[in-house]
Amino acid sequence: MSEPALENQTTVEIPISLDGQPHAVAMGTTLSALLASLDKLPQAVATSVNGVFVPRTQRGSFVLQMGDAVLLFQPIVGG
Repeated sequence: MSEPALENQTTVEIPISLDGQPHAVAMGTTLSALLASLDKLPQAVATSVNGVFVPRTQRGSFVLQMGDAVLLFQPIVGG
């Protein structure tokens, strides 16, 4: 039997900006997965990508793209 091809196990990373700093994530990473990798609780941060607010309910389906600028910030509660 032959060994599985290593090329199928290679993770392709793409560059993004995270809070103004260069960062890399695996291609196909969602905003939720990024937060989990940073040990951020979903309710503890608000998110925007390329200047557009991304609600918590949409983070799981929001796939990051090369060059995206992600900002994490403390949600403001009040009235």
